[in-house]
Amino acid sequence: MYNLVMEFTKALIKGKLIKRYKRFFTDIRLDKEIITAHCPNTGSMKGLLDEENEVFISRNDDPKRKLKYTLEIIKVNKKLVGVNTHFANKIVYHGLSNNLIKEISNNDVIKPEVFFDNETRFDFLITKKKQKIFVEVKNVTLFRDKKIAEFPDAVTSRGSKHLKTLITATKKGYKSYLLFLVQIEGVESFKIAKDIDKEYYKNYLLAKKAGVIFLAYRCKINSKEIKIEKKIKITNA
Repeated sequence: MYNLVMEFTKALIKGKLIKRYKRFFTDIRLDKEIITAHCPNTGSMKGLLDEENEVFISRNDDPKRKLKYTLEIIKVNKKLVGVNTHFANKIVYHGLSNNLIKEISNNDVIKPEVFFDNETRFDFLITKKKQKIFVEVKNVTLFRDKKIAEFPDAVTSRGSKHLKTLITATKKGYKSYLLFLVQIEGVESFKIAKDIDKEYYKNYLLAKKAGVIFLAYRCKINSKEIKIEKKIKITNA
């Protein structure tokens, strides 16, 4: 389902952001023209969308596509930020397959997108020495301090629902992880943005108390590839 190497197949094109609108569209200035690119991120993208921010886009000439370009990376405060949320699970799958996530390594089976119940599907179900492990992935692009990544960047009822379901899974004997995938170059730590979503922070504390394991891993990002680089500390209590 996923490539085992998270690389861009073609060189990315550099441009300047003009605006994002209707969630899925971004106007971008290239050298001699203005193009509209698909924005593969439905979140708020808080702090990333200032006009004239440097961006990197990919091009796909598939005749079935309405938009030939896709927004991949935005440069903010000298840091590259991966904004293509469709890549998050691919990056994590690569990390799981290549033992880049030390807490969830040497796995026997990795199954993407598995239903836990009729309403909730987790990103991965892993089998390791007969232990069943659920892993839910949250893509992180918010940083209000140059050294600290944060999640969420807007109120997320869906995120709270996932936390509650991970608690249920843990009670039923599954080992449960929530992995914050930090697609922000060079940050040193991570925290829950409780001023943005108090309910999510409350459910985070409940899940932690119930035995859900929280991890934050930072990505290495450049115009050729995005992959997991290193674990960073979660600073919330």
